[in-house]
Amino acid sequence: MAWNKFPHPDKAYSHAGATLQKNWARLHRGDCEPFPADTKLQDAWRSYHAGDFEQAVAAGLACGIAGYNVANKATTVYASYLETNDERKLSLLNEVAQRCEEQQQKTPDDANAWYLHAFALGRYSQSISVVKALAQGLGGKIKHSLTQALALQPAHADAHIALGAYHAEVIDKVGALVGGITYGVKKDVGKELLETAMKLNPDSAITRIEYANALLLMFGKTKMKEAERLYEEAAACVALDAMERLDVEAAKAELAD
Repeated sequence: MAWNKFPHPDKAYSHAGATLQKNWARLHRGDCEPFPADTKLQDAWRSYHAGDFEQAVAAGLACGIAGYNVANKATTVYASYLETNDERKLSLLNEVAQRCEEQQQKTPDDANAWYLHAFALGRYSQSISVVKALAQGLGGKIKHSLTQALALQPAHADAHIALGAYHAEVIDKVGALVGGITYGVKKDVGKELLETAMKLNPDSAITRIEYANALLLMFGKTKMKEAERLYEEAAACVALDAMERLDVEAAKAELAD
C-alpha cells in the first residue's frame, strides 16, 4: 500500500550537503540523536527531514540496526499525522515497537531505542483509547521506556514531553487518586516534566502543543487561557523540517476549532 505524501513540501526542509550537519543540533534538540558518520544514514535522515517518510524508512532499514532510529521515527510521525487507515496505522506503530524491542536487546545504551518505543506505544494507545491501553498493560511499558531514555540521556526533551503527557493522560482517564496509587502519576510531576522540556527545547511547537493538552487534561478549564497561549505560540513557530511543519499545522488546526 502506497504511503500518503507529505502535504507541505518545502525546499527549506531538504538540508542538502553540509546543511544537514550545520542544522543537526537544532533539528535534533528534542531527541538528542547523534549525527551519523555513515553517508547512507545521513541521506536517510535527509529524506525524513524533507518529509519523504517512506524513503526514510527504506533507507534506514537498509542500514541495519544503525538505521532503526530514523526508520522508526519516520514511521511513527507518518502514522501519527498522515496515515488515514486506522488498521494500517496500528500495524505501523506495532512494527516500530517490535524494532525498538530488538534494539533494546542489542543496543541498550541507545536512548532513542527506548524513547521511540514509548512514542510508538503512546500513539498506539491514543488510537485504541488510553483506557484500553492501560488495561493491556501498555502504560507500564511506556513509563519504563521513558524512564530508561531519560536515565541514558537526561537532556532528552522529547522524553520529558512524553512522560509529562503520560502523567496527564492517566490522570485524565482514572483520576488523580487512582492514578497516583496505581500508576505513580502526579499533576505536579507531569507539569514539571513539561516545563523542563520547554527549557530544553524552547523553539519547539510540539512541546507547546503537548504542554497545552496536558494542562487541560490535568487542570481543566482553569488552564484554558494558558493552553490557548501555548497553541498560539506553537502555530507561530518556524518549522525547520517536515515534522515541525506538521506540528505547526496541528496547532493552527487546534486554534481554528
